[in-house]
Amino acid sequence: MVGTHKRTFLVTGGSGFIGSSFVLQSVMSGHARCVNLDKLTYAGNPLNLEALADHPDYTFFRGDLGDRDLTNGIFRDFQPDAVVNFAAESHVDRSIHDPGVFIGTNVVGTWNLLDETLRYWERLDGERREGFRFLHVSTDEVYGSLGPQDPPFHEGTPYDPSSPYSASKAAADHLVRACHRTYGLPVLITNCSNNYGPRQFPEKLIPLTILNAFQGKPLPLYGDGLNVRDWLYVEDHCAALRTVLERGRVGHTYNIGGRCERTNLDTVTTLCRLMDELFPESPHRPHESLMAFVKDRPGHDRRYAVDCSKIREELGWTPSESFESGLRKTILWYRANGPWVKSVQSGAYRRWIERHYGFH
Repeated sequence: MVGTHKRTFLVTGGSGFIGSSFVLQSVMSGHARCVNLDKLTYAGNPLNLEALADHPDYTFFRGDLGDRDLTNGIFRDFQPDAVVNFAAESHVDRSIHDPGVFIGTNVVGTWNLLDETLRYWERLDGERREGFRFLHVSTDEVYGSLGPQDPPFHEGTPYDPSSPYSASKAAADHLVRACHRTYGLPVLITNCSNNYGPRQFPEKLIPLTILNAFQGKPLPLYGDGLNVRDWLYVEDHCAALRTVLERGRVGHTYNIGGRCERTNLDTVTTLCRLMDELFPESPHRPHESLMAFVKDRPGHDRRYAVDCSKIREELGWTPSESFESGLRKTILWYRANGPWVKSVQSGAYRRWIERHYGFH
């Protein structure tokens, strides 16, 4: 991206887990101004960005990508240098029970954003037009499932989604790519592996395990617990996104992973061991005794693994955290942020949103 002025990013879904980490990194480092457009669904939490409440380089709008007037007004008033699209429904279990919501947000919402971005980009000229980027943040789940001996997913792996969630993200990826090939919109796509870290909504495996372990509740594992995931610390992911935004080749896809394949059983066992070490006074030690196997979910992909050689060789990015160092930081964050946890678990933050924003 060209130019020496402090850039402005329009970040959609910036109050969620990964989006808020990206906004915090970008603003607190002085890297960019961020305009956050977020619908504030159940996983979008204003507390994630409480540290930026009075920061001059942060602006928040509550709204849906279907509100074209709002999106158009943001483009007009803030003149962003890039759009970073995190806005998505992302929980596989929820997509199985209510797929229409995922199609609405992940497919239709992405198209609405692309259409407004195209209109804005076509009005730019010179360096502003040349330097503009649309970064679409996707998932490795679009590639489907791997067998135990299969090579990891690479950027040319054919799409083979298994769930309504991954199918909706695959559709969004195709729309983004089509806007580049048809209209010339300068896009970048990233497909990441499973993220973990601070501020993750506790429906996902790692935060659910941590919080249940603190409380002595069962630690659920689907099926035999041998499903394999590649784990990526969220701060590493956001650093990779900034690298792609800076130096990625327009029209290209970059896979981002932690180079850290683990079975779910190994992941939970490692978490339990770390919690035993960090909290020797816990009445629930050994935490491993809390593990409980539950019925597997439909269409549960057996293994994901990501080949990150392209982003490493072209852009020089590699993850900084090991699995255990990232887990340790994550456990300690949840322990130190009791009010955030209590707010999320009790639903108090939802009531705050309703009062503050007039939730309808």
